[in-house]
Amino acid sequence: MFLSIIIPTYNEAPHIAQLVQQLRDFGPADAIEILVVDAQSTDGTAALAEAAGATVLLGSRPGRAAQMNHGAAHASGDSLYFVHADVGIHPDYVTTIGQAVAAGYEAGCYRFRFDSAHPLLRINSYGTRFKGLMSRGGDQTLFITRALFERLGGFNERFVVMEDFEIIQRIRRVARFLIVPQSVMVSARKYEHNGWLRVQLANLTAFALYFMKVEPARIGRTYKAMIKHR
Repeated sequence: MFLSIIIPTYNEAPHIAQLVQQLRDFGPADAIEILVVDAQSTDGTAALAEAAGATVLLGSRPGRAAQMNHGAAHASGDSLYFVHADVGIHPDYVTTIGQAVAAGYEAGCYRFRFDSAHPLLRINSYGTRFKGLMSRGGDQTLFITRALFERLGGFNERFVVMEDFEIIQRIRRVARFLIVPQSVMVSARKYEHNGWLRVQLANLTAFALYFMKVEPARIGRTYKAMIKHR
């Protein structure tokens, strides 16, 4: 297996170099490539990513879904691994994903835990071990075979938020999906900036609108109006 790691970024200077270095430290050079798809950051994210050893692509269209599709279009791996810039990766990620794909899982994600000891965030983290769609999220990282990704047509670029949930829902209709029984580390910055209750309400509202099949643009506007920092 050759794994293409795709990281969408916008102003992630505090995190991107550490993530790229982690990925390189834990992944054999002949088994991975790291593609950072930057959305015209103004804080030097692209330069930091390149200096750390990533290949940097400039996103041609706004939105994380479009960035990830752009990265996939330039990837050479037979499997793709989508990772957010503020995630701490699991050290065995290459072996674990390779074993999952060899066992017949065409896609999957990790559980997560926050870089915070807040008791309510511990409850959120515990929920990621369950199979329900509401227990999923992009922060858990997503691996998928190239063949399945192309068969699905990639991420739906109409979604400004909820793009990860939407593709996972489509994946699970047609393929085996694995929740890896190990955790990645997720930044609690959104909760620290907004408060736990505000983020929970925003998430539940977005889910409600999604299941009601409200237009993706409206879901995005509603969510962003409720959250100060994504």
